[in-house]
Amino acid sequence: MNDIANDISSSIGKRIRSERVLRDWSLAELAERSDVSKAMLSTIERGKTSPTAALLVRIAAAFGMTLSTLIARAELQGGGLLRESEQPVWRDPATGYVRRHLSPVSDMPLELIKVRLPAGARVSFPAASYAFIRQQIWLIGGRLDFTEGDVVHNLQPGDCLALGAPSDCTFHATGPEAADYVVALVRG
Repeated sequence: MNDIANDISSSIGKRIRSERVLRDWSLAELAERSDVSKAMLSTIERGKTSPTAALLVRIAAAFGMTLSTLIARAELQGGGLLRESEQPVWRDPATGYVRRHLSPVSDMPLELIKVRLPAGARVSFPAASYAFIRQQIWLIGGRLDFTEGDVVHNLQPGDCLALGAPSDCTFHATGPEAADYVVALVRG
């Protein structure tokens, strides 16, 4: 891992540990609630590995929060303006999925996330990761097949999709280029 990836992994690991300690949970309890092994959680908490999106979603859901909230709490320092150079960027080592948190920390329930999903890549999230949020997806470039439960939405650049009730979902960049999109999340 490079220094930036180490810093982000370390920040995420520290945030996971602090969320666990805040709840007075043992590593075993978090492992049971998230279905992530104690060994993997320990490695993540110590910043020794860069966890995948799938693992982070399960950990965030165990805490009753979204992936975005978990990463934002790990990376953002606060303030009304979040310059591009200060926006946390995270890359899923398994898929190459790149996630940029655009929103500054605030008491507003809105979060904006920009994602680049490489051509051909797929990222799946369980319904539990959407239990606390409403969201819309706006495709900026490329092509994106978004599967929501049993329904597949074929998105073209400029299309905006409001998601329904929480269900298992998959983002698939059908190519030939990467899919660039913005996700607007509203908590509560």
